[in-house]
Amino acid sequence: MMAVGSGACIFGCLGPVVSADERAFFRDADPFGFIIFARNVETPAQLARLTADLRDAVGRDAPVLVDQEGGRVQRLRSPHWREYLPPLDAVALAGPQAERMMYLRSRLIAAELRAVGIDANCAPVADVPHAATHAFLRNRCYAGDADTVARLGRAVAEGHLAGGVLPVVKHMPGHGRATADTHHDLPTVAEDAATLHATDFAPFRALADLPMAMTAHIVFSAFDDQPATCSARMIDLIRQDIGFQGLLMTDDLNMQALSGTLGERAARAMAAGCDIALHCKGDLAEMQAVAEAAGRMGPETMARAQAALAQRRTPDTVDIAALEAEHSGLLGAGA
Repeated sequence: MMAVGSGACIFGCLGPVVSADERAFFRDADPFGFIIFARNVETPAQLARLTADLRDAVGRDAPVLVDQEGGRVQRLRSPHWREYLPPLDAVALAGPQAERMMYLRSRLIAAELRAVGIDANCAPVADVPHAATHAFLRNRCYAGDADTVARLGRAVAEGHLAGGVLPVVKHMPGHGRATADTHHDLPTVAEDAATLHATDFAPFRALADLPMAMTAHIVFSAFDDQPATCSARMIDLIRQDIGFQGLLMTDDLNMQALSGTLGERAARAMAAGCDIALHCKGDLAEMQAVAEAAGRMGPETMARAQAALAQRRTPDTVDIAALEAEHSGLLGAGA
């Protein structure tokens, strides 16, 4: 059976190399995995060393995640990596070929990530945008209706899986109606339950078989007065109504939509039913507090972690230059 970390956490590190203190902490905390941010990225060779060193710190093939959506949310950038249009813009340019374009884009992203030791990407974004969707999210979305979002989200997931990269669908159960940026504020969505099930939640139901997902720091007042990440009612909805049985991680616990200390945030999320606490900042004292509060994975979480990692596979053999040319062609002048 595949080795899985015992700590119910995913952590970042502070810079482009793993410090001795970080290495010692990671060895003891034994997190499920790691996440890469722009502060950790200099060159392909440096990044490949960093991901190898992170795995070496825990002595196993731990997953290494990143947010590489393309567009504004893209941690690996030029000159060493391709720059992509915001998804909503790219989909508009590709028109009826959007599904194929998003598959190709994701397969190319997966190839770049695997080359530097990253094997999980926080995508697809299955949120459905609405008239008042906050600008921090809007052009990261794929389309304005649930069916198209689900179809394009599936293409994104399949492109990643074909390239040996695990997709992490976000933000469950749906971030599209949020009118505030959860990095700074806690949004409340007041839409009724029936409308939410028919629209915002629908793409996640269609993608519920994916291996990993990330929660939304949003209050859905039709169900609870707590943000979904910390709401047992909403986690139950994700598991039962949406049907997601994969590994469920929080969005970044440092986001100001959540209140309390980092330890309190982690404890509330775990008590609500999240599997994994995600802490991205790389602050060692904060990571220690989160690791203590999140604790070790129970048997159900361990089984989900095993099942998720079992979906990592050797990338299919493709002609990257040919895929690049096809992708550019589908975008036309917008490439």
